[in-house]
Amino acid sequence: MLQSVCLRGLLLLLVGKHVYTKEQCLKASVNSCGDCIKSGPGCAWCKELNFTKPGEQEAVRCDTVAVLKEKGCSSIIDPQNNLNKISIKPLKAGSNPVQIYPQELELNLRPGKPHTFTLNFQRAEGYPVDLYYLMDLSYSMKDDLENVKKLGSDLLNELKRKTGNARIGFGSFVDKTLLPFTDTNEVKLQRPCTDKSEPCQPAFGFQHVLSLTADGNTFKDMVAKQHISGNLDPPEGSLDAIMQAAVCMKEIGWGNSTRLLVLATDDGFHMAGDGKLAAILEPNQGTCQLVGNKYSKSNVWDYPSVGQIARKLEEQNIQPIFAVTKKMENVYKSLSQLIPKSAVGVLSDDSGNVVKLIVDAYNNLTSEVIMAHDSLPNFISIKYTSNCTDGEMFSDRGRCANVAIGQKVAFDVTVTAERCIKNQTFHIGPLGFGEKLKVTVSTRCECECDDTNKPHSHCGNNGVVVCGGCKCNQGYIGQRCECMIGQKDEASLRAQCRKDNGTECEGKGDCVCGRCQCHITEGNSQYYGEFCECDDEHCENFNKTQCAGHGKCKCGKCKCHEGYEGTACHCAISDVACKTQGTVCYNRGTCVCNQCECQRGYKGPYCQVCPTCQAPCQQSASCVECLAFESGPFEKNCSKACGHLKVSMIEKLIKGDCRVKDKEGCWMTFTMTEQEGFDKYLVNVLKSRDCPEGPNIVAIVGGSLAGVALIGLLILLIVKACLYASDLREWRRFEKDRKLEKLSGTNPLFQNATTTIQNPTFSGDS
Repeated sequence: MLQSVCLRGLLLLLVGKHVYTKEQCLKASVNSCGDCIKSGPGCAWCKELNFTKPGEQEAVRCDTVAVLKEKGCSSIIDPQNNLNKISIKPLKAGSNPVQIYPQELELNLRPGKPHTFTLNFQRAEGYPVDLYYLMDLSYSMKDDLENVKKLGSDLLNELKRKTGNARIGFGSFVDKTLLPFTDTNEVKLQRPCTDKSEPCQPAFGFQHVLSLTADGNTFKDMVAKQHISGNLDPPEGSLDAIMQAAVCMKEIGWGNSTRLLVLATDDGFHMAGDGKLAAILEPNQGTCQLVGNKYSKSNVWDYPSVGQIARKLEEQNIQPIFAVTKKMENVYKSLSQLIPKSAVGVLSDDSGNVVKLIVDAYNNLTSEVIMAHDSLPNFISIKYTSNCTDGEMFSDRGRCANVAIGQKVAFDVTVTAERCIKNQTFHIGPLGFGEKLKVTVSTRCECECDDTNKPHSHCGNNGVVVCGGCKCNQGYIGQRCECMIGQKDEASLRAQCRKDNGTECEGKGDCVCGRCQCHITEGNSQYYGEFCECDDEHCENFNKTQCAGHGKCKCGKCKCHEGYEGTACHCAISDVACKTQGTVCYNRGTCVCNQCECQRGYKGPYCQVCPTCQAPCQQSASCVECLAFESGPFEKNCSKACGHLKVSMIEKLIKGDCRVKDKEGCWMTFTMTEQEGFDKYLVNVLKSRDCPEGPNIVAIVGGSLAGVALIGLLILLIVKACLYASDLREWRRFEKDRKLEKLSGTNPLFQNATTTIQNPTFSGDS
């Protein structure tokens, strides 16, 4: 018990008292302080002058309190929730009991920030009871009617013994007087009973017999005048009768009391759509249509739906008790599950146990307290937590069982306004009781900055300061009112409003002094972002609900609530279907919506294979060398550099995927099997390396000398051959020239020698 109370207290502290473990400010349009605090409960506004840098958008003023303080802002606007108690009458019993406290509240809330208050309830002793007995008068209920005629005083006296103040009324029903529900032969309509000696009243749908009265004798007299009637098919017009008993408040005489509606029948019921069998196409309108105490629209309107019945009973705080035969028990238990604060009891063959049945059902219904609200205004949500040992936490309705008379129970009611609203009212109260708490909700969407309405130098004396920003005079625009409308460089300013040289402000805003001022969306929110590219209305839907109802739309993407994921927040966070061999997606991907999203080319339901990946043989060679053979470049830093490999030495390797040379030139043969995650391998290395044999010095030296000698000899032979060839060529040319001389007789190259002899003493004179 103590642990349960402590847990509830902690949860309420976290949710109801606005203590958040991690505040976030998801910024929307931030042209003003009001725009900022409308963006979310985590957003606050810095109103210090000169907080923004020249040309910086006002959006930087809007952030969480922690971030603003970190940036040096000491003047922060962060409106909090406020509760004002309007009516607080104390709980009391008596003739005018007060069973709920308080009775009227005003809540002034920050959008998105929940507020919790306590609603107390105490069952007052002597609280009056109104019981309307609605009986099936089809022919099969003949014996039951006779007993009901006798039990009026007993039932009333038993209820008075419980509360001291009780009233009882009576109504009856059969079915629509149309085929195929009732025989429409004129004689049969007037007397539908098969036994001609039996008193029988004409066929009818629903008739109100006796308004609520504290006089048991009157009840006995009026019921004694009732007679059985009849119809054709087994299902009856029960829902028609319940609807009229619930909506005809004045005619029935319902008071400020515990309202019980007892339905006694031995058959099932027709529901919406069955009227088509009799060509009735007009839906049930859910309004009182008693004329002369009879349901005038019985043959005009279709039967109501179960949903309509449930809503009307809840609206009028009427608690139905279905007193049915054994064969119909399961049918009406199914119906009871759809109607809050209802009970089912089994009648005996002649309804002789009806008093006990009703009293037991009354005790069960009144001892269970269900705290609920009526129809909520748009953008308001409510959760309940009760202090009962069997109560639920943060449910759509508060519930406490086995609440005794005079016992006080408390419900913590958490109210959240999702958007800015004004004076929206709804009511909260225990089902089956007329007392309600009236709650009026408005929101704090404007800032209170206490600024003077005088021109300020911060705004170039062309505007006034509003919450740290500037509100420019007519004819001036800009962050500091520095731009005059119509100035010459307007084209360059407009260029600043185009994202990637696209449309100005994405067509969703106006360019003012180089900044976009965004328009209102169709949903009456606002576009936002530097270029008005964002809105919070167009996110992915799931089951026709934006973000599946498990997230908020921010700039076209769903931001999921805790515990949900997916592009439409349509998946509860779970990795059950992604787990295999103790890991999630083999540590090679992330589990989204119970499916693995693999990385780096891995495939398969668990990211177990990579069709395009190859074993990194060459890259791993140095690590294999140091781990397996304690050599190589990583020899001194092996464990640190090669922790991603686990090496095993084997004697024989059937097939090696990798064959790489080590530092010594030996061939290493090994296989690589990838483990969970990335770049982790199990390496099986063949113990023996394939190393080349050492050099033969003698052979190398001898071979070298022989080679040198052979090369020298070859060179000499080549030179000799070249000289011989040259001489041979000259000899052949000489022989050719000699042959030519013999043919011509003279050698043109040969000239005979000329000899001249002269006697120096001979002068030449004879």
